[in-house]
Amino acid sequence: MPIQDKEHYLINKLTSKHIGDDAAVIGDTLYSMDAFFEDVHFKREWMSIAQIGRKAMLINLSDAIAMNAEPKFALVTVSLPKDLTETEIDELTLSLEETAKEYGCEIIGGDTIGGDKLHLSITIISKSKNPLLRTGLKQGDLLAYTGTLGESKRDLDALFKGEKIADNSRFFKPTLRAEFIAKARSFLRTGMDISDGLYCDTNKMLDINKYGFDIFEDIDDTVGLSGEEYEMLVSFAPEYYGEVIEVAEATNTPLTVFAKVAKNSDRYSCKSHHF
Repeated sequence: MPIQDKEHYLINKLTSKHIGDDAAVIGDTLYSMDAFFEDVHFKREWMSIAQIGRKAMLINLSDAIAMNAEPKFALVTVSLPKDLTETEIDELTLSLEETAKEYGCEIIGGDTIGGDKLHLSITIISKSKNPLLRTGLKQGDLLAYTGTLGESKRDLDALFKGEKIADNSRFFKPTLRAEFIAKARSFLRTGMDISDGLYCDTNKMLDINKYGFDIFEDIDDTVGLSGEEYEMLVSFAPEYYGEVIEVAEATNTPLTVFAKVAKNSDRYSCKSHHF
């Protein structure tokens, strides 16, 4: 049988007990890393160098934010193509540093190599006294997502067609829900960021907890299959519904409760975003 998702196949071959969340938790320190590669995650003709640097840093900071952690340090590896000018390198460096500083994070090192394309790989070291994990679901818990989903895939499809999209598009500038997660943490059971789409990431959370779900209302595929949103998928006990909604309103965070955890094997039909 052919392997449908080589990324998850590889991850499942690793044996560390620390694998499974958005970041590895060791004591009060969290470690995470994501790649942002030209012609895999973006095309240079789509984005300015500053936009590339900002999104590369944001998608990495998102792993820490999703786990209720404070990003402290970053290590950045960059593959620099020959046609990248010194001015563009300055723009990239400034964008990376300014975006990191917005979240209290400092770039303390990394590596640079020459290459054919612009590739970035970033490691984030963060701290948390009460990390939000993917595990811990209980039957009857409510599942919810933040924000309005669908814009990232819509705009990505437009870019593939050669169309222009707004400079403030979620595809360029994901919104991270740091304030909501920090203030709602005591009421949340589990959480993760939505990078592979609501359908696929809901399945991941259900899989690791060995539960299914009952859907409250149907979700359109344009919403469920939109990857790279970097909004939050969270769960909480029904008795905390009022408190979570109150935090969402206080932090201007749109929140949609779409299902409850159940003892079944139901899953969304989702398409892999990898390979």
